[in-house]
Amino acid sequence: MSTPCPRRPGTPMAHGLRPARRRLLGLASALIATLMRPGTAAAADAPGSTPAAPAGLPEPLRRALQAQGLPPQALHLWVQDADSGRTLRAWQAEQALNPASLFKLVTAWAALDRLGPQFRWRTPVWLDGPLREGVLQGALVIQGRGDPRWTPERLWLLVSRLRQSGLQRIAGDLVLDRQAFTVEATDPGAFDGEPLRPYNVAPDALLLAQRSVVYTFTPDVGAGLARVTVQPRLADHGVQPTVPLTDGPCGDWRGGLRATPQDTRQMRFDGRYPSACGERAWPLAWPEAASFDARLWRALWAEAGGQLDGRVRDGTAPDRAPSFVLESPPLAEVLRDIQKWSNNTLAQQLFLTLGLEQGGRGDAPTARRVLQDWLAERLGTAEAARIVVDNGSGLSRQTRISAAQLGRLLQQGWQSPLMPEWLAALPLAGIDGTAARSQGATGRAHLKTGSLADVAGVAGIVHGLDGRRRVLVAVIRHEQAGRFRAVLDAAQDWVVQYPGSP
Repeated sequence: MSTPCPRRPGTPMAHGLRPARRRLLGLASALIATLMRPGTAAAADAPGSTPAAPAGLPEPLRRALQAQGLPPQALHLWVQDADSGRTLRAWQAEQALNPASLFKLVTAWAALDRLGPQFRWRTPVWLDGPLREGVLQGALVIQGRGDPRWTPERLWLLVSRLRQSGLQRIAGDLVLDRQAFTVEATDPGAFDGEPLRPYNVAPDALLLAQRSVVYTFTPDVGAGLARVTVQPRLADHGVQPTVPLTDGPCGDWRGGLRATPQDTRQMRFDGRYPSACGERAWPLAWPEAASFDARLWRALWAEAGGQLDGRVRDGTAPDRAPSFVLESPPLAEVLRDIQKWSNNTLAQQLFLTLGLEQGGRGDAPTARRVLQDWLAERLGTAEAARIVVDNGSGLSRQTRISAAQLGRLLQQGWQSPLMPEWLAALPLAGIDGTAARSQGATGRAHLKTGSLADVAGVAGIVHGLDGRRRVLVAVIRHEQAGRFRAVLDAAQDWVVQYPGSP
């Protein structure tokens, strides 16, 4: 008996087939290879029907697209091995698109790379005059340098430090120097008609409490009312302390309150608050941005027992060493606020900081140039020239980048020595941040989300069941993109269970 000739693993045993069958097998293999190329459609679409999903897409995504009635041309996909950089799947990945908030990944990675994880914003403070028996015979001057984390808590720390230094009364003015940033005046409601959403607050070199207030509603069922608190408190602004409860469902609880947020003198609630909602918080941008800083400082200083004889005004800091300097939390910590909660205003602060620290000017043209130069270093001049940088947040109609370009930047982030800080700032799918609602890859992916009216996407690093990490960029472009997040979930789950090379 003869011994069968051994074959190499993975080599098809086609040599024993008849010639006709070998030819048929060759034709079938060629057809399959053609269909598997990214961007190749499987068949012409019947008139009036939903286009068939291309064969180049993974089967779970084809099924998800068909189930949602979404044309495959609406999906852009890039999947890459994070360690080797090998491209695993690409569908319409080289087409430039509006990435919405996914562009924050670019801004954050550039800032981490250029400024370092321990970078801190420094805010100088001057006691511009002699301090005698608790009275400052001059002005208190604060110079903003772009710190995005001037929260009410940190403002209290500043006030406490001033009071502990013996300062009780400021005989002059409180001067705020915000000249480090040059920001053009804009209509806060111009982008989406929501001027009171905190994400529409404009950046500022001295951004105090993000020029927003947070109203918190705490039900007291026994008393039949919800108690209302506000942070931070503002001078000359009253808040109705309670609102009646209702037994109805939570639903549109904000609309049911019938609030008066445009009234800068008194916040009233002419409706009711559903007890089924439990405790809820409602953040609102202050409707009169020009008066916010003065109202905030007067309230803080008065609550601390201080006295201000002069007024709160804009001005210029002295040309000498400051009395002391306040430092922000490190950049690595601030990035978590920006990325996990997709904070547009803080992303804009970071964008202008790149211009200030790397280009010498805190304005949008300089920040764009700094970011374009960084992209050229990372992707090459030709690739960077195809990317359109408008601002740092992605809250833009002009920004353009392809899924492949974004994916390559993510792969570089994974391979960087700064990877732990970079990755920790991203939302964890199904767990926290804007990705908490994700139904795909729960606990197995760090993914930034992005959405506009006609864009929905996810991008980040997915931890596969086989122990390998992979880059995923999946973006839907459709006039009702938000309705099709099930497709994005399917993409995440497929990458988690990635079966190997196509």
